[in-house]
Amino acid sequence: MSRDYRKLRVFEAADDLVIAIYQLTAELPPAERFGLQAQIRRAAVSTATNIVVGSSRATTSEYRRFLNVSHGSARESEYLLRLTVRLKMLRADQVNPIAERYDRLQASLGAMARSLAAGETDRPRR
Repeated sequence: MSRDYRKLRVFEAADDLVIAIYQLTAELPPAERFGLQAQIRRAAVSTATNIVVGSSRATTSEYRRFLNVSHGSARESEYLLRLTVRLKMLRADQVNPIAERYDRLQASLGAMARSLAAGETDRPRR
């Protein structure tokens, strides 16, 4: 499995979602600039950056740990997006396609972490 994050489809998906989140959350009410807008954006960026940071770690277990953090951030992003609909800040037709992409990303991150665990050796890479 490649440790160059730029070659990972899971990173590409997370990175594309950051852009989508920034575009979508620009439509939130101005009062949410330091509230939900900031929190959703942080979670989206965290999803992608934890893949990047994990790929630079010396051991597979460290890499897997960062993928798990990324998974948690993706879950947070999805929840917060769905919350904006419940709070009537965004419409379901705006949020659902992005939330579904987060569902797929979470599945991919989980599969990647499991794959790494199956072949895990804790020797530092060279």
